[in-house]
Amino acid sequence: MRHFFTTKVRVALIVALLLTAGLAVLTSLTGTTVGDLFVKTVLTPLRSGAQSLTAQAEQIYNYIFEYESMAVENEALKQELATLRDNALKAAATQRENERLRKLLELKAMHEDYSLVDAYIIGRSSVDWTHTFTINRGTNAGIEPGMCAITENGEVVGLVIEAGSNYAVIKSVLDSSLEISATIASSGYSGMVQGAYSTEHAGLLLMDYLPSSSVIRNNDRVVTSGSMVYPRNLILGYVVDAGFNDTGVAKFALLRPAANIDTLEQVFIITSFRTE
Repeated sequence: MRHFFTTKVRVALIVALLLTAGLAVLTSLTGTTVGDLFVKTVLTPLRSGAQSLTAQAEQIYNYIFEYESMAVENEALKQELATLRDNALKAAATQRENERLRKLLELKAMHEDYSLVDAYIIGRSSVDWTHTFTINRGTNAGIEPGMCAITENGEVVGLVIEAGSNYAVIKSVLDSSLEISATIASSGYSGMVQGAYSTEHAGLLLMDYLPSSSVIRNNDRVVTSGSMVYPRNLILGYVVDAGFNDTGVAKFALLRPAANIDTLEQVFIITSFRTE
């Protein structure tokens, strides 16, 4: 046992001597000390790892910073786009209003006796066969029940049935309870126009009590006959179909309303006119 231990010590000493000699030779040949060798073999990988982690951290920070910058820029672009859209809508609305006022001037030139009050639609109501809407002008502007509402083209919209100080309710021509005395312009045949009260003919007007001998053609223009409420020759609609009523004694005609009630923005109330 003692002999074996002595042999192991000897071997260890020989290895140590060989390592020392090898390091000495390496130092002599390369000029690298043991400390330098330790740094290169042990600390250098650690430094490389630290540098790699630092680079990755910088990349992550730059990504987060760029992402935040892009998010801020994206939000700014969204707001700018929303502003542009809003401006475009306002410009389009202004253009439509200018066009309506231009046509209204032409209407006034043709009917100098009309006194008109303009108003905007602020609410709509449609239940079964009733059809009304509310405007933003009322008695303060001279509007009263029984006055006729038209478009800038002289198309009948309806009749004022209620008025407050700053609002009014208009029963539209699509309402089945509103009857208007009318005439087919090309032939002079007369009848009564009201909103069609059937699902099949929803959105159309019904002209009833026409003579059985009357000749009715598609696209014939139907206008008001004239009364204390409706001036003469206001446009009600255009014929799209015709036939005999249930009795077979009289004819009827279905009309496409001249005014597009569902898309109206602005109307004009005739507060006074000269009756013939």
